[in-house]
Amino acid sequence: MLVCIPKVLDASQLISVRERLDHANEGWVDGRVTAGYQGAPVKFNQQIDERSEVAHACQQIVVSALERHPMFISAVLPNTIYPPMFNRYGEGMKFGAHVDGSLRLHPRNGSKLRTDVSATLFLTNPQEYDGGELLIDDTFGRHSIKLEAGDMVVYPATSLHQVSPITRGTRTSCFFWVQSLIRDDNQRSLLYQMDTAIQRLNQTDADEVARRTLIGCYHNLIREWSDT
Repeated sequence: MLVCIPKVLDASQLISVRERLDHANEGWVDGRVTAGYQGAPVKFNQQIDERSEVAHACQQIVVSALERHPMFISAVLPNTIYPPMFNRYGEGMKFGAHVDGSLRLHPRNGSKLRTDVSATLFLTNPQEYDGGELLIDDTFGRHSIKLEAGDMVVYPATSLHQVSPITRGTRTSCFFWVQSLIRDDNQRSLLYQMDTAIQRLNQTDADEVARRTLIGCYHNLIREWSDT
């Protein structure tokens, strides 16, 4: 399931993150330092050292916003969020076709995190750069994603994806992975559709007994399917 989530960061949060990243001249390193054996040969970008103070400050802003965003919670059903990372692509930079690694070691406690969902949070507006589309392949074909700054796309980490070459400007973004409460993408999709329908019924003040029954079914399915 691919879902575009608008306005994850508001204007003030976006400015705060961008200012920190734009002034972190010595904090940018070769993006291949965190790439696996599959990704390293095709990854050509820069990223902020995830151990740096800049990274930690920006992570706090992003995670705080995620925890309060109902659409993110509904679509992803997060169990554990890998601390967000930050990258940038200048002219000629790209990330070739790859599938994200299935497991990550949490940088703070060393625990293993299963990467069910991949996320890209755009920090640069589309008119600031050419190229740099996030290309995601699934059973319905190829999706080209290039969102407004502050918007985010989430998609199955099993997807083949890439970032097309930058031909003008610089593309800055945040990326991370989530271990969901629901491992199976089809089950997450059904729950997201059900929750969306429930919210619409709530807005129309539909039959209260029917809504209560649907809400019960929703939570009972989470109990049935959850790994936790």
